[in-house]
Amino acid sequence: MFDKIKNSILGLNPNLKKQLPMLTFKKKSKYVSTLFLLLITISCSSDKKETANFKVEYNGALKNAMQKGDLSAKVNLQEFKDTPNFYALGAFENLKGEIQLFNSESFNTSVVDSVLTFDKSYNQKATLLVYASVSKWNSIKIPDSIITNKQLENYIAIAAKEQHLKVDEPFPFLIEGVAKSFDWHVINWKDGDTEHSHQKHINSGLHGTIKENEVTVLGFYSDSHHAIFTHHTTNIHMHVKTMDNKIVGHLDGITLGENMVLKLPMTK
Repeated sequence: MFDKIKNSILGLNPNLKKQLPMLTFKKKSKYVSTLFLLLITISCSSDKKETANFKVEYNGALKNAMQKGDLSAKVNLQEFKDTPNFYALGAFENLKGEIQLFNSESFNTSVVDSVLTFDKSYNQKATLLVYASVSKWNSIKIPDSIITNKQLENYIAIAAKEQHLKVDEPFPFLIEGVAKSFDWHVINWKDGDTEHSHQKHINSGLHGTIKENEVTVLGFYSDSHHAIFTHHTTNIHMHVKTMDNKIVGHLDGITLGENMVLKLPMTK
């Protein structure tokens, strides 16, 4: 038993070989328990390499707006102004615009006099915000056979498992590359309107379809936050930014192009 434990430890960490004393047969039993504890410690340390280095958090919930008409502020963006590697998406209070933060840089958008307007500050308040800080990402080429929203959603879950992410917990992701097309909108909800639907949200402000454009998509995946920060029919909530920064807002649908890249948080 002693030799088996000793060999296991040396196999996990050859450097320990220099540190272990030369033991006689009579002394072996004395060190069995110590070596066993060392083996457990090393094994636990190895497991930690696959733990997440991020935490997804959120304020507000889609169902508050859709079912209760509650559009009030739930969090002030100023709280995150000095947070490094910060990624977030959501909606302004009273649904007067969209929130997008890519690596702590603000690309918030609203509609003023039928014109898309950008706000690079952290001065707004959110009725819904989902966010995480991610310092390192793994890049994965998306197979060209993945084209539709549903295919993308399924592929993200598969890729996350392969990267040792816990798919029963929420996680952020990025998508980069040239999309064949995508549908977008920036909400501009009418004051006093209490009847909500996703289509009315789209029609309330600016919206459109863009073809053959290089984009960065920020999204959050969860199979347990329906009507909170994902709609009830999907496990993903996504916002989009074109590389020229002319269009930034909620992503309603995307047709993927070739050689697009999925980025997932790197595990420890």
